[in-house]
Amino acid sequence: MSKEAFHTQVAALTAQIAGRPLDAALDAWLNAEHGAGSATYAQLKASCEEGVAQGWLCEREGGGIRYGRVFKADDALHRFSVDVVDMQDIAGPHHVHPDGEIDLIMPLADSRAAFDGRPAGWCVYPPGSAHRPTVSDGRALVLYLLPEGRIEFTKGV
Repeated sequence: MSKEAFHTQVAALTAQIAGRPLDAALDAWLNAEHGAGSATYAQLKASCEEGVAQGWLCEREGGGIRYGRVFKADDALHRFSVDVVDMQDIAGPHHVHPDGEIDLIMPLADSRAAFDGRPAGWCVYPPGSAHRPTVSDGRALVLYLLPEGRIEFTKGV
């Protein structure tokens, strides 16, 4: 899997969610249409695992978390940026989602890892929400889609 092919793969998905509110209805739709067990989920997970193995995903490390912004928001991605993190039994830095956040949770190596208590699949956070992203019960890759790439890290929370 090349980085360019991954861009095309993610763009096909963002085309389906562009312009939709980031809310519980989108969360339910993503899990019904592209959730764990779907072809989309399997393809995205395989691509992320390959990208990590090839070194162009999660190329940075800090505080026990491997991470990296793969793509800045662009028109082909319908103004979503794409980040992927590799986390194992750890809480990341607290942050706010000014425009919301869409996460694809991909447990690794037969783990039952959960992200913020959610199992494999999608998790949608609405605009203005905040959290300290936490992976428990194993290791997971998490793909983040951020409208316009907007995220605000908070201090002291």
